[in-house]
Amino acid sequence: MPRDLPIGNGNLLVAFDHTYRLREIYYPYVGQVNQTLGHPFRFGVWVDGVISWIEEDSWERSLGYEADTLVTDVRCVNRELGIALTCSDCVDFDFNLYLRKVEVENLRDSERDVRLFFHHNFHVGGSSDGDTAFYHPSERALLHYKGQYWFLINAMTEKVWGLSSYATGHARSLNEGTWHDAWDGELGRNTIAQGAVDSTGAIHLRVKTTATAYYWIGAGQDMTSVLELNQAIRDMEPESILRRVRAYWRQWVSHDHPHPGLPEDLRSFYRRSLLILRTQIDNRGAILAANDSDTLNYNRDSYSYLWPRDGALVAHALDIAGYHVVSERFFSFASKLISPQGYFMHKYNPDGSVGSSWHPWCGQDGLLQLPIQEDETALTLFALWEHYAACRDIDFVRTLYAPFIERAGDFLWGFREPRTRLPDASWDLWEERRGIHLFTVAATWAGLIAAANFADIFGDASRAARYRKAAQEIKTATEDHLFDSEKGRFLRALYYRNRKWEKDPVLDSSQCGLFMFGMYPADDPRVVKTMEAIQQSLRCQTDVGGIARYERDPYYQVADDTNRVPGNPWFLSTMWVAQWQIARAQTADDLTAPMEVLRWVKDHAWPSGVLAEQLNPYSGAPLSVSPLTWSHATFVTTVCLWEARYRLLTDRRKASRQTVSP
Repeated sequence: MPRDLPIGNGNLLVAFDHTYRLREIYYPYVGQVNQTLGHPFRFGVWVDGVISWIEEDSWERSLGYEADTLVTDVRCVNRELGIALTCSDCVDFDFNLYLRKVEVENLRDSERDVRLFFHHNFHVGGSSDGDTAFYHPSERALLHYKGQYWFLINAMTEKVWGLSSYATGHARSLNEGTWHDAWDGELGRNTIAQGAVDSTGAIHLRVKTTATAYYWIGAGQDMTSVLELNQAIRDMEPESILRRVRAYWRQWVSHDHPHPGLPEDLRSFYRRSLLILRTQIDNRGAILAANDSDTLNYNRDSYSYLWPRDGALVAHALDIAGYHVVSERFFSFASKLISPQGYFMHKYNPDGSVGSSWHPWCGQDGLLQLPIQEDETALTLFALWEHYAACRDIDFVRTLYAPFIERAGDFLWGFREPRTRLPDASWDLWEERRGIHLFTVAATWAGLIAAANFADIFGDASRAARYRKAAQEIKTATEDHLFDSEKGRFLRALYYRNRKWEKDPVLDSSQCGLFMFGMYPADDPRVVKTMEAIQQSLRCQTDVGGIARYERDPYYQVADDTNRVPGNPWFLSTMWVAQWQIARAQTADDLTAPMEVLRWVKDHAWPSGVLAEQLNPYSGAPLSVSPLTWSHATFVTTVCLWEARYRLLTDRRKASRQTVSP
């Protein structure tokens, strides 16, 4: 189920599902700890003796954001109740505070008693055991806590400060809890509960035409800090917090500059993608793949980790878009994670600890093997060089040269398969197969070139020469071992079986790495042949369209007919093909096809603007996690590449006209 509306500040991330139930609260890191474990917080309205919860079918819901902000714009109408709600949610950019404004509209002629109910199903610290929920009478607020995690819930109307009523109690399943206590419009006012607990708070309103209420959750490490947050809201007033959050994010996204040739709806979606991907980035540098706890039901684990590959490519997108400070934090963070031997592990938690993994340390021969994806190390080097090329901040990269660049460069130089001279076997970027993969080879080539460039800057001539020699050997070996001369295109991978390297001819969108990282130009005939095969064989032949990851992809597989549907369409795969079209464009007209891909992406986003990992090939519904940070970053990158190519081609055309004019 998509997380339609993520909002956050880099310490506190809050996200809602498509029914407008609050489902995720991550604190104190983005992606760590999930203080709800994905369990829903319910929001209900009681009027005329009837209670209705927002997820019920009687509600018409429209979920989105205010333009160019991380303030939501939500409209919920219940015609049976004769009630309409207009809601604005935000997380303050400075305080660890989630705030909601609710404007209640009475659709009937008579004045009415309306009660709003807010249910809280915290799993503080990531579990339900040992929680405490209690009512604080002088603050007229509810508090939940365990250990170093504290949460304060409060509300106010235009006239009255504090909750109108409350209840605390025990909840061991989704069908239990204090939210049942709201059926008659009254709450039991139990003041404290311990163990697996929940709570519900109420706001009582008298509504003739419209009325406004505010509700908030403050996060801190002790009771003092959350009480201080509560007082700050009282001093600042909730409406001023909404105003300042709007102003901040509109200024943040104003890095956007005119994209000549792109229509305004695509430019607006570009800015939305930047804002959404920013919600998935921790202030200390970790870039999280996704924060959608529903994936636990499929994978027995979440995507709330930093994969260095994803992080590097997201940081690269931010650099292209001009957000160098955010990407710099990632590179500083990553430099502290690199092993003494110079490689990254599979993935990491937001606090820098090593994340869970399914890559074994023991090979089929019973010997030690590194459980890594080499492209993660290589692409972080590649992205760091691109960052330096954009910023020229020598003082920053100086701090990374010895602890990161040297280590990573030396590892890429030495981690080679002795017979082919290609990078040695590791796991592919899809984390499914161990071998020598074309994507990893292209990334390693780019990482070595980046390391050589840095070595030149710091006068390290011997390292620069070694790295460049290794890069050239890898390129030569790619043509010797990963090119199919009969088909005229490159192969996906080599696998060591029966004491020899066997070729894998399966078409895979990751083969786009050949040109994306500069190993080969996009118009190299061998690249063209490879990309044309990808376009033809991986296109989903349904009304949804798009490009699959690879032939007969089983991940979240929907279709049995793999001839028409080789796999579910992925946003990444589809935009990589568009990037190839952009790189090959010789006239502005050649950019029409990739612009249509950008429009396809926008049209297949969730209404709020959120991009999933992949789509159902028949319905277009999102599959797997949503939002996927990498999807949004790839849209940002593709737009920037489109714009740069458009400017180059139009400037070239203008120059040509001036040359031939009398």
